[in-house]
Amino acid sequence: MDEPIPVTRAVDHGTAKLMPDVDRERAWLLTVDGAPQSYVDLDEPTHLEFEYTRRLGHVLDTVARPGRALDVLHLGGGALTLPRYVAATRPGSRQDVVEADKGLLEMVEECLPVPGGTGIELHRADARAWIEAAAPGSADILIADVFGGSRVPAHLTSTAYANAAERVLRPGGVYLANLADAAPFAFLRSQLATFSTVFEEIALIAEPGVLRGRRFGNAVLVASHHPFDTAALARRTAADAFPARVEHGPALRDFIGGAAPVRDEDAVPSPEPPGGSFGIG
Repeated sequence: MDEPIPVTRAVDHGTAKLMPDVDRERAWLLTVDGAPQSYVDLDEPTHLEFEYTRRLGHVLDTVARPGRALDVLHLGGGALTLPRYVAATRPGSRQDVVEADKGLLEMVEECLPVPGGTGIELHRADARAWIEAAAPGSADILIADVFGGSRVPAHLTSTAYANAAERVLRPGGVYLANLADAAPFAFLRSQLATFSTVFEEIALIAEPGVLRGRRFGNAVLVASHHPFDTAALARRTAADAFPARVEHGPALRDFIGGAAPVRDEDAVPSPEPPGGSFGIG
């Protein structure tokens, strides 16, 4: 069998590359303009390589009974790592994937096709425009993993956006977001404050070194109107190969401090990562 070769293509928002993993036969790393976007193993869709995807996976595993089919809306497509994970762990789920970069979608469909019958539908659209037009109460889970390059776009950070996301969720629904920041955490604190104005229950999952301000890194925001099992989530994240901490309740309120919710007119993208933070060498 011929060895897989890297694929490079100009897409709508930069240059995308698919690079094979020499250690896993049908696994690929997707980058856009050098920033890692996704890792997917076509033979083992439950394998989550990136730390933040593993944490999102832990939430997905704990917010509903194992195997229960869910309606999931993904904002940001990448190589469809989490849609493939949900399809494998929760057969029968219906999933909509919203990705603004048509060229990237076409590249992934061509090079890393999703098997038929998985319930995954792809849509080329802006994330916020999609949820503002979507039917209310149409999703059990909303996962936001949208980056323009290495930054979360400003229009996906405000209270207006948070309200639009909340509107799409069913009463027991859960919102998840992949964010990135470093000390003094102005962006991350503002996002927690923003979503606290819309949802009663908020949690944050991050590697302890990031929370202590030692380095720039990802953090997963979890928001819901109803309590979720933070103890089970904390056990899973602490036992992971890349241990993380779950912050919620008074400790998280202390972390938010006096941060103000973000209005559309004040919204800014997440900070630019320091050189090499998300690099692959």
